Formats: sequence, structure tokens, C-alpha cells
Amino acid sequence: MPKKFPPEFKRDVVRVARRGDLSQAEVAADFDISVESVRRWVRQADVDDGVVDGQTSSEQNELVQLRRENRRLEMENEILRRAAAYFAAGSLPNELPAGP
Repeated sequence: MPKKFPPEFKRDVVRVARRGDLSQAEVAADFDISVESVRRWVRQADVDDGVVDGQTSSEQNELVQLRRENRRLEMENEILRRAAAYFAAGSLPNELPAGP
């Protein structure tokens, strides 16, 4: 499982990487993280800051939450559909009423 870093740490890494006086590999070595992490964080910061198009971090988080909620609601709907069918089947009369 990937290691979680606090947002403040990521912001510091991005700030140092954007200064341009060190390569991303040097920044990664200084902060004891992978070069790919530096690249990914800088790329995401560019999106978050509006420098490039893409999904911002808050949009990504919202999408994850909405997908979770959607799954939960779909499960609830399925349970309600099954319950309605079960109770409807139990309330049907066995005989048809006689005509007028």
C-alpha cells in the first residue's frame, strides 16, 4: 500500500520542485521520496492551480464520494424492490372473487 503523505508535505515538495534550481530527481532524493511521486504531485498541483486542464483533487474526492453513495443507493433500491415483490406476492388472494 502506498505511503500517505500529509498535504503540507506535498505542497512543500511541489514548491521546491517548481523553483527550478533542483531537478525532480534531486528534490525526490532530498525529501526521501520517489521521483514518480514528485512528478505526480507537481502534475496534480498544476491541475489544481488551473495551469493545465484536468480533474482537481477536490473533484476527484467528490467523484469517489458520489460513486460510493451511488453504490449504496443502488443496493438500497434493490432491497426495496425485492421487499416490495415479496410483500406483494404474499398479499395476493388465492381465489378470484365471484362475479356480480
